[in-house]
Amino acid sequence: METPSSTWNAGVPWNGVVWNRNRHWSMPTEHTILGHRLKMARLVLAFRRACGAHGTGEPPSTPQPARWPASLISKLGRAVHLCLSPRDLLCCCCWISRRLPLSSPLLLHHMEIPRPPETQMPYGDADCTLRALAARAEGFGCHAIGGLHGALYYVTSLQDDGCGTLREACRIKEPLWIVFEVSGTIDLQSYLRVSSYKTIDGRGHRVKLTGKGLQLRDCHHVIVCNLEFEGGRGHDVDGIQIKPNSSNIWIDRCTLADYDDGLIDITRQSTDITVSRCHFSRHDKTMLIGADPTHVGDRCIRVTIHHCFFDCTRQRHPRLRFGKVHLYNNYTRNWGIYAVCASVEAQIVSQSNIYQAGEKKTVFKYMPEKAGDKEEVAAGWIRSEGDAFLQGAQSCLIDGPGVDTVFRPEHYYDKWTMETASPALKEVIELCAGWQPVPRPPDC
Repeated sequence: METPSSTWNAGVPWNGVVWNRNRHWSMPTEHTILGHRLKMARLVLAFRRACGAHGTGEPPSTPQPARWPASLISKLGRAVHLCLSPRDLLCCCCWISRRLPLSSPLLLHHMEIPRPPETQMPYGDADCTLRALAARAEGFGCHAIGGLHGALYYVTSLQDDGCGTLREACRIKEPLWIVFEVSGTIDLQSYLRVSSYKTIDGRGHRVKLTGKGLQLRDCHHVIVCNLEFEGGRGHDVDGIQIKPNSSNIWIDRCTLADYDDGLIDITRQSTDITVSRCHFSRHDKTMLIGADPTHVGDRCIRVTIHHCFFDCTRQRHPRLRFGKVHLYNNYTRNWGIYAVCASVEAQIVSQSNIYQAGEKKTVFKYMPEKAGDKEEVAAGWIRSEGDAFLQGAQSCLIDGPGVDTVFRPEHYYDKWTMETASPALKEVIELCAGWQPVPRPPDC
């Protein structure tokens, strides 16, 4: 694959980059753009016809069975495959699924969505069986097993509390693998506290948490997968709040937006955490890691963030105090203040990420502070390797002897799935980050 320096120019628009039969990425011509538009039009027409909604493009308003008729799905599938390549099909399946109601029967049909051939996304076989997620995270959260050794718990109610609810499952002390039998919105009236050895697995349904968020407090070995978080209200209300003293956590394929405080906050000696394939949007202070300069115990914090999409969020992608953060293969675009911030004693490794500026150009910001047990005021250090800076993005890196003291990820874990920052990577992250319409795998 060509390097970003040879294929990218910050002044060249490349939103329409195409994958051709020679397995190379190329800039689109007027002909290929027209072809893409025709393909999209054909797909939408097929979708509308399959819905039987008289050209409205909406699912039928009358009650439907758990699955649409096989003949209908087959008809749609044939129409799609006739006019779309595998990569186009993935794009359009995600486009359709995100425009359907949470309870749409189409989401319950186990459609096989092809993987784009041009990238090596991590966790290629993590959806082959239900519990294949356990201990599969890349990075610092690699040992998180969640509810691997527990029973299955089926969430059958979207109520805030009571029999069959998510809250009831999360308060049980024994290990559990929690799955959903319903799609829809859970309106939380208070933080939903998650106990240790839990997997909250949203695959197979579309579940959104609103009102408040998840609280991982003094807990260990938790996996949260394929959920949506939106509209959290109140003081100190985060989408996912990880504090204090929590460890071995994996947050994967979640969509988070519009909370009054943070989307994911990791503070108060919480460590060994991976955040992967998540989509962050419509928010200000996205991700805080490390509470404040007085909490020197946060020196133990270790977090990996990879293949995430920071979509027009203002700042903190993340902001770090004291700890160690490994960023790789993330896509951050059109931030409002800065992209990544290193505060007191922070150590940040940024590898093969894509930073695409909007009006604000500063990628790396340094914010000096005084640690609670020291007298001098200082910021942390950032080491950038293979990052792509687009549309005038300015790294603003500070060089100095402190850069050599930044940790080496290979000293903490053996391997991780990373590729060159490229148009292909950018496009796949846009499609594959956040909640996905994937079926729930069998428990075998």
